[in-house]
Amino acid sequence: MAAQDRSVYEIFSIKSNSGQKDVDLREGVVTFSYFENLFSPMITAQVLITSSGNVIQDDDGDLTSIYNGLPLRGGEKVSIKIPATGNGPGLEFTEENDNPLFVSSITNVLINAESETFVLNLVSREAITNETARVGKKFPVTQKISDSAQDIIKNHLLSEKEIEVDDTENPYGFIGNLKKPFTILTWLASKSVPAEVAGNSSSAGYFFYETKNGYHFKSIDSLVNQDPFEEEYVFQPGIVDTFDPRKDFRILQYNTNRNQNLIENLERGAYCTYRMYYNPLLNTFTTPQQGLFKVSDYAQKMENLGADFEIFLPPVDKSGESLGNVPSRYVTGVLDIGIMEKSDKRTREKNADPMQVHSQAMMRYNTIFNSTVVMTIPLNTNLIAGNLISCKFAKITTDKNKVTDEEQSGLYMIKELVHYYESKGSFTKLKLIRDTFGKKDK
Repeated sequence: MAAQDRSVYEIFSIKSNSGQKDVDLREGVVTFSYFENLFSPMITAQVLITSSGNVIQDDDGDLTSIYNGLPLRGGEKVSIKIPATGNGPGLEFTEENDNPLFVSSITNVLINAESETFVLNLVSREAITNETARVGKKFPVTQKISDSAQDIIKNHLLSEKEIEVDDTENPYGFIGNLKKPFTILTWLASKSVPAEVAGNSSSAGYFFYETKNGYHFKSIDSLVNQDPFEEEYVFQPGIVDTFDPRKDFRILQYNTNRNQNLIENLERGAYCTYRMYYNPLLNTFTTPQQGLFKVSDYAQKMENLGADFEIFLPPVDKSGESLGNVPSRYVTGVLDIGIMEKSDKRTREKNADPMQVHSQAMMRYNTIFNSTVVMTIPLNTNLIAGNLISCKFAKITTDKNKVTDEEQSGLYMIKELVHYYESKGSFTKLKLIRDTFGKKDK
C-alpha cells in the first residue's frame, strides 16, 4: 500500500468484440486510474497504453498494431487484476468473476511509423445496459422506494452484483415513463427517507452509486453514522520516516477546496425555504403556517460528522433578523393526490409528502457539502466511496510543539476516490466532504 511500491498487473487484457482476439496489455500500460464517486451510478477507469505495434495478427496473417488489428471500436471487454499491496485487497475486474470493464471510448490516439499511444476509457457493464434499457412499468403507491430501487437494479439493469439498500420508511408510486434506470434511481434517491438510523428518526436524502463492492442505495444519515476506517490518517508536513510503521496512513498532501459558501447556500435554500403546494383535489394551497421550513428547527434530527449542528448566521438587514429565519428560496409544486390508484376522490391520500421530503433533502444535500477537502494518501484499496475516515491535522501556531487542530480534524466522508497506478509508484487521491466542524461526541 506504500506510495513507493511499483505497480504490477497480474492480468490486464482486452478482448475484441468478435471474441476471436485477446491481447495481453500488461507491458504496454503506462498509467491506470480507477474512479468511484457518490454522484456516479457507475465505476469508471482510464488506462494509457503505449505499444510498439506488431503484436496482433490481422486478417491477412500479418502482425499489426492493437488499435487497427483488434480493432478498437468501443465495447471491448477489459479484464484487470491487480494483486494486493500492503494490507489492501487489490482490484479485480475479470471475466472469471463476471465483472469485466468495457471500453466506452478511445481518446488521444497517436500513431506513427514505429509505435502507437492511446487512452482507453472504461465503464462497468451496467453503464452500457442503462443506455438500452427503459423503465415503463407502474410502481404502486404502497411500495417502499427501497423495494422499487432493488427491482430496477435487478430487473432493468440486469445486475447480479451485490446490492446494499437502506430501507426507506416512505412508499412512493410512480410510472417509469420509459426513462433510463440510472435516471430514475438518482431521482428516487432525492425522495427517500430512511426508516431509522441508530434507532433515531432521520432526514431525507440518499445517494445511488457503484463501488467495487457493488451497488449502493444509501441514506446520507446512515453513511454519516457508520464506523470509520480503522486507521486514522495524520498530516505531518516535513516529517519523512521510511521506517515508521504507520507511514502508510500519512496524509501526503491536502488542500481545502471549499469552506461554507454562504451565497450559494442561500441560493439553494440550505438554511430556510418557503414551500407552497397546490392541492388539485380540493383546489386549495397550503397555508402560510405550513410553508416555512427552517434548518435550525430540524438540526437535532440529523446525524453529523462533526460537532452538533449549530448555525450562526449574520442578520439579513438592520432589523437584526437572522438569515436562518428568512426564506432565501421559494419552492412551489402540485400535490400528487391519489392519481395512481382507484378510490373515492374524497378519501385519496397524498402520494408522498413533498412538504417535508423536498425541503429536508435540499437541506441535507447542501449541508453535507459545507466543507470539501482533497488529499493524497499512500495507495489503499480498502477504501471505497461513502466510507468515513478520521483525519488529524496540525494547527498552524508559533508553538514548537505541534498541536492538533480540533476544528479541522475529525471525521470526513469519501465523496470521490481515484486509485492511481504508474511504473514509479501508486497512490490514492480522495475528495472528502463534511457537514460540521469539530470532533463528533461519542
